[in-house]
Amino acid sequence: MLIHEKEILITEEFIDFNNHVNNVQYVHWVEMMAAEHWDLRKHKSVHKNEIWFLHEHNIQYKKQVFLGDTLLMRTYPMKPVGVKQPRKVEFYKNGELVVDSLTHWILLDHQTQKIIRLDENWLETLK
Repeated sequence: MLIHEKEILITEEFIDFNNHVNNVQYVHWVEMMAAEHWDLRKHKSVHKNEIWFLHEHNIQYKKQVFLGDTLLMRTYPMKPVGVKQPRKVEFYKNGELVVDSLTHWILLDHQTQKIIRLDENWLETLK
């Protein structure tokens, strides 16, 4: 499986008026993790110059995260579904899943802006 992980210490900039990590911050991290992972792997792909477009986003908040906590962010792509490329981004605090995200991305040709249908096994080329 193609996994990318990153730890982050929760500082004041991520905290909202409820004294926990602002929910919007997780959306930012989901996009950041997807972009970082693609940047690390795209050199192996024939699609390295194409554009990823976020089509659908689902996030489930299971537990709160507070100032001083450390989060482990883990992301990995799943098998394509039609023109959509699903991606999981999971957030763990002390080994426990606290936020779970599933996004669907669509790949666009950078010149024509047309959707590219990915081969069912295209992720194998990124390993």
